[in-house]
Amino acid sequence: MSRATWAVGVSTLVLILLTGCADNPMVLKGKVAQYQQQQTALQRQNELYQTRIATLDRDNQQKEAALAQVQQQSKLLEDRLTAVNDQLRTTTSQLTQTQGDKQELDTRAKALTAGLRRQAGVSITPNNSFLQTLPTLHYPNVYVRRDGDVIRVELPASQLFDQATSRLRPGAENMIADAAVEIRRSYPDQLLGVEGHTDNDPVVGGPYRSNHELSAARALQVYDTLIRSNRYRTDQVFVVGVGPNRPVVSNATPEGKQRNRRIELVIYPERRGP
Repeated sequence: MSRATWAVGVSTLVLILLTGCADNPMVLKGKVAQYQQQQTALQRQNELYQTRIATLDRDNQQKEAALAQVQQQSKLLEDRLTAVNDQLRTTTSQLTQTQGDKQELDTRAKALTAGLRRQAGVSITPNNSFLQTLPTLHYPNVYVRRDGDVIRVELPASQLFDQATSRLRPGAENMIADAAVEIRRSYPDQLLGVEGHTDNDPVVGGPYRSNHELSAARALQVYDTLIRSNRYRTDQVFVVGVGPNRPVVSNATPEGKQRNRRIELVIYPERRGP
């Protein structure tokens, strides 16, 4: 009921009472006072209702604002989930491609090894026990590990070459020579592959057009050092430029990229005959 309607009703009631009680002023006065009290109480109750309505309206506005914020956050999460799914599909595709590249590289390496053996007239004798002893090199960030039927000695490119070049750093020849001495101590007749590896950052500037060219040039530099030192013959060593195709760790971090930039001296189980 609106305040105006309520006032009209009260005024009408007062007129009726005045008409009916005109002969008794005391009764009329009491009735008027009673209705004034009731009017005051109704006004207070109406004010309470108005305050409660305002509070409910404010709460409703706050809830609507919170709902809009939740809907916005939900949309952001949906967009992030879509981006993560797209990235996952891309990573899966890249992994499949990398696995295919690895298989192709392994096939090419085997064919290259077989061709070198035929050209050099090397007689191959399998050595079933050669994995029992691993070379020991006391250099930081040098790793020696078994990989199937071969042994791999990782030499960090950061200690061998100037950045983005195949130019040897001071002391690099000593590291290569020490590695050769240790390898020949246990495996004097094994075939040795010199593999150049890079991270997946594109080559910028310099004489090399790709990571494959850079990795091959670095591997060839190590090959030349081994041959010049008279520690290996040319028919015992071959060179492979792998580029970024066979990372040992993820390239997602600077530390991972540094680990992947390396030269691997790969000791094969086959060895030269007489």
